[in-house]
Amino acid sequence: MNLVDKTEKTFALTTPLYYVNDLPHIGSAYTTIAADVVARFQRLLGRPVLLVTGTDEHGQKIQRTAESKGLPPQIFCDQMSSGFVSLWQLLNIRYDRFIRTTDPRHETLVREFFQRLWDNGDIYQGQQKGWYCVSCEEFKEERELLEGHYCPIHPNKEAEWRDEQNYFFRLSKYQTQIEALYQSQPDFVQPETRRNEVLSFIKQGLQDFSISRVNLEWGFPVPTDPSHTLYVWFDALLGYLTALLENNTEPNLENALEKWWPINLHLIGKDILRFHAISWPAMLMSSGLPLPERIFVHGFLTKDGLKMGKSLGNTVDPVALTTTYGADAVRYYFLKEIEFGRDGDFNEGRFIDVLNADLANDLGNLLNRTLGMVKKYCAGNVPPITSEDIPNDSALKSIGLCLGEQVKNAYEALAFDKACDAILKLVRASNKFIDEQAPWSLYKQGQQQATEKVLYSVLESVRLAAYLLSPVIPNISHNIYQQLGFEIDFNNQAQTSITAPFAIHGTWGVLTDKQKLGEPSPVFKRIEPSK
Repeated sequence: MNLVDKTEKTFALTTPLYYVNDLPHIGSAYTTIAADVVARFQRLLGRPVLLVTGTDEHGQKIQRTAESKGLPPQIFCDQMSSGFVSLWQLLNIRYDRFIRTTDPRHETLVREFFQRLWDNGDIYQGQQKGWYCVSCEEFKEERELLEGHYCPIHPNKEAEWRDEQNYFFRLSKYQTQIEALYQSQPDFVQPETRRNEVLSFIKQGLQDFSISRVNLEWGFPVPTDPSHTLYVWFDALLGYLTALLENNTEPNLENALEKWWPINLHLIGKDILRFHAISWPAMLMSSGLPLPERIFVHGFLTKDGLKMGKSLGNTVDPVALTTTYGADAVRYYFLKEIEFGRDGDFNEGRFIDVLNADLANDLGNLLNRTLGMVKKYCAGNVPPITSEDIPNDSALKSIGLCLGEQVKNAYEALAFDKACDAILKLVRASNKFIDEQAPWSLYKQGQQQATEKVLYSVLESVRLAAYLLSPVIPNISHNIYQQLGFEIDFNNQAQTSITAPFAIHGTWGVLTDKQKLGEPSPVFKRIEPSK
């Protein structure tokens, strides 16, 4: 089987490998939540999925930060990396591989990859002169810097002048191939605003870039010249390959590429766009490897309309936020309220309002009141109604029949906000429907079957909404499914893709009177703002 055939059957995606100069922030959590939602949805479709995340642990910034704390770099990296692991656990992120670039297997792969580029004549020694931002681990062009040679991304950090011997990668050699890539694959980088940014950078002419540093101990030595250390970005990007190795296999490129390459989706923030959209494809071209399928770039997060920063004291601590409100609440707000690919804002008042309105009132209350009526009017059993008994043009079924496909398209386009909005429309329509149909009046009038049709339609709509929302709010969806009598755990995805495949559970009309309803209980407790 050749590599290209594999992407049709498997789905591999990555978050960035997060730089461990500090503990994870809300931006890293945002990317990883999105990646987890994509992975969960692809698993519902029955595809074998590999979600890769991890930490990038080399470079001057790490060395200096560790020194400032009086720690050896490896000990410092261990502490920081474990912070990411525990936050992902707290956020209910179900990753398959967690790669650390200090892993000895990674060095073996980096050396083999370097050798391919070296043998291809794409690495040479030259003089590097320029302004270097240690925080970005990147040389900056004069025109990119603020007055006084301060970095625009780290405006309180002055860039350092460097004049040293480095090894370079011949990026300029791949100008035509990179241009051709963007012409033949318009969706290679999304959204379009980011693609345009990359195109304008390519248009200026690609410059060879330095892939080594001198006077730096923390990193892998250059295989052909151990007096140089490999540039952190050269080694970090290759972590995506190392992560694909099975535990018991020998670390080499052939084994890494065997099942999951090429990656279907890289999810990144816009601050690392050029490395992923230009340097990475060119390095892969030089090594003779197929390119990833798609790179999706999300925006930055602000708080109360202001850029977040330690100096302003307005950062959002993802650990505190998740501990206070729960994983589902955090996951839901950031994906429903912010269009993925654009900048977005966090405001705690709005956060509470959205969760109370959507999850406590619209979804939670709807389930509770309907189950209460089922207990009263149907002896606590699912009404003996089937989908066929409800006309296709009825208020809820007409929405439910096409909702699965609509939501599938939204998830696949990474339009999480649109997926959530479409699902919530069915939930709101169900609340309106129950008020208008007034099953309590129908029951009093002796119209038992009419009562049952109303209650069945609402229960089935809640079930469909819970299923389609399960990649975003797996715990709440699990709770709803249990109350509807299903033994399905949305956190056990190997089981779910078999027992509740999208082709069946993503359609309207699955609920039957064979289901034994569970005990009603609130699925999301209303948040009191004082909290």
